Amino acid sequence: MNISQAGLDLITEFEGYHRKLPNGDCVAYRCPANVLTLGFGCTEGIKEGMGWTRQQAEAAFRRELEKFEAAVARLVTVEINQHQFDALVSFAYNCGSGALSKSSLLSKLNAGDLEGAARAFAVWNRGGGKVLPGLVRRRAAE
Repeated sequence: MNISQAGLDLITEFEGYHRKLPNGDCVAYRCPANVLTLGFGCTEGIKEGMGWTRQQAEAAFRRELEKFEAAVARLVTVEINQHQFDALVSFAYNCGSGALSKSSLLSKLNAGDLEGAARAFAVWNRGGGKVLPGLVRRRAAE
């Protein structure tokens, strides 16, 4: 399974395209959790002062996203629908596949407790030790 357009839209809506320059390029910044980030929430290999064109940001987003799609496919042992897959990829993209692998969200899902898994998204609402309204909204959307 691959992420759908609705899943891509969900992630890009919440990640945004930050530190956009007047020419449309973007530069690295620190997210609320103090992680160096660039483009559409990319964190892999980002260094202070880095910049990308919009095309580079979109390509990097797709490359990182593929890793999270693969992680969800590997970690989920029950059958899920497209919406559930999209939500899990969004979660993993935001929190990391390691966080997903150790989460009660995943254990509940793999045990067949869909309602418990859905509720477990909500506890992942902090960045930098604080509850962030954007993460509260993102977890509800997922």
